[in-house]
Amino acid sequence: MKIFTSHKAYYLYNPDTLNYDRVIPSYKDRSLIVLGHLSTGIAFGLLTFFAMMYLIDSPMEAELRKENKLLQTQYEILSLRLESASDVLEDLQQRDENLYRAIFQTESIPESVRKSGFGGSDRYEHLLELSNSDLVISTTQRMDMLRKQLYIQSNSLEQLIIAGKDLEERSKCVPAIQPISNKDLNHTASGYGMRIDPIYRVPRMHYGMDFSAKVGTDIYATGDGVVTYAAWRQGYGNCIMIDHGYGYETLYGHMSKYKARVGQKVKRGQIIGEVGNTGKSVGPHLHYEVLVNGIHHDPSKYYYMDLTPEEYDRMLQLAENHGQVMD
Repeated sequence: MKIFTSHKAYYLYNPDTLNYDRVIPSYKDRSLIVLGHLSTGIAFGLLTFFAMMYLIDSPMEAELRKENKLLQTQYEILSLRLESASDVLEDLQQRDENLYRAIFQTESIPESVRKSGFGGSDRYEHLLELSNSDLVISTTQRMDMLRKQLYIQSNSLEQLIIAGKDLEERSKCVPAIQPISNKDLNHTASGYGMRIDPIYRVPRMHYGMDFSAKVGTDIYATGDGVVTYAAWRQGYGNCIMIDHGYGYETLYGHMSKYKARVGQKVKRGQIIGEVGNTGKSVGPHLHYEVLVNGIHHDPSKYYYMDLTPEEYDRMLQLAENHGQVMD
């Protein structure tokens, strides 16, 4: 057992004499003691240093770690919002394709255009140096894709707005009413199709509908348009033709009076003349035709604005039941 009394000497117990003998350490012993203390201090210092470096963050590192965690949380929230926005946009795209474009009769936007990506493999290369680069690049890609799809959808809606305005204007021009009011009709003399000629007594194609009414009964323009013809026409007598635009034309024959002139703009329901018995006709009536892009159509398909379903069915029955025409 050693008992130190100073930094230069110590006492050592002697079991033979049962006394403590004073021992003065040599220079070598004192050097070893100092080196031992110094090594212990250095080791403790190094352990403390490495603990500070790897186990305990500095204030700056703690702040950076906190910011990184906050940024990652923000990216995750942004990713969820992007997913929600993408769902809303996809629903709008489906409505665009399956509803709006069907109503306005416009061509579809190809899926390859709606879902096309961005060119260039190095577009996001500069983001690789960032921490959480995978999350940052993924979010940026989704943002770019959403932005492009929104641009395409925005252009699509602009086109649909224009188509809607055009459809509204077009709906005014479609010949969609009867040229003679129901209250003024004696009957629908004959409809569209093969009929017996009233003079030659042979079957022939009847390209319009005959409406029997008293001479002087008002005749109405069946859609907005411009009068392109108002004169005598072989077989039709006094005749008016209206160009409605969008490929639609109507013809009104056997009139007694004109109430519209060539070049005049007319509105649906406007009086353009009176029923007569002119031209090749065997009785007072109006002969009415509808042409679409120069081709005759059955006029009965266009009376959807002023006839109830019951009135429409009766009109068809009357037209079919008369095999002979009046012109």
